[in-house]
Amino acid sequence: MSKNGNKNDGRVSGGPSPVRAKICRDVVARLEANPAVRRAKTDAAQMFTVPDFLSEAECDALIDLIDTNSRPSTLLAASEDPEYRTSHSSDLYRWSEEILAIDQRIASLLGIPEENAETLQGQRYAVNQQFRAHCDYFHEASAYWPKMKETGGQRTWTAMAYLNDVAEGGATWFPRAGIRFKPKRGMLVIWNNMCADGTPNYDTLHEGMRVLDGTKYIVTKWFREGAWIKDYIQTYVAGGIENAAD
Repeated sequence: MSKNGNKNDGRVSGGPSPVRAKICRDVVARLEANPAVRRAKTDAAQMFTVPDFLSEAECDALIDLIDTNSRPSTLLAASEDPEYRTSHSSDLYRWSEEILAIDQRIASLLGIPEENAETLQGQRYAVNQQFRAHCDYFHEASAYWPKMKETGGQRTWTAMAYLNDVAEGGATWFPRAGIRFKPKRGMLVIWNNMCADGTPNYDTLHEGMRVLDGTKYIVTKWFREGAWIKDYIQTYVAGGIENAAD
């Protein structure tokens, strides 16, 4: 730990924020008061799980939507590693009846306004596909940060649900937090991307491990510190190829 007490010094760009700190306190208090929510066994980050958050029918419907509208997954910064992120993604239409109901349930669970949430995104991982270690928060010294600041600011909480069991592989691994989640159909995993003072938490580094047998389906919802505004964002696919997306 550095002399000023910040364990993340030199690893992330971005400092403390009273706004993010309050979001942190409010969400943690709400989750800890909910008997359906379980606190994950780690002190490195605030992490929770909710078994059976999604029903069998909801999981099946989301899988079908992902399969009918998917594209190669993208990155906000170019990577020369073609194996860095090899999954497929699908931005799910938030105003459809089935997606809106799930969106509202996730937002209500955390107690964060729905307008702070990005579009629910589905991801599909076939055999040998993966997402190498990364953090969900935005690096505030990056070229993309000004655009992110304009469109809702920093990501605070992540909510990710598994839509199916996976025969082998495909776990979500947090190496610095020392915890690994095996895909379990319907389970929601929630974590705070910030430290208690609103500084990005490098201990939320995580990896979508390579699928060894079967196909892995998940949906992910990211919450911003302010109201999210959809806008054109330059993105990339792994290997350094530009891919314009909005």
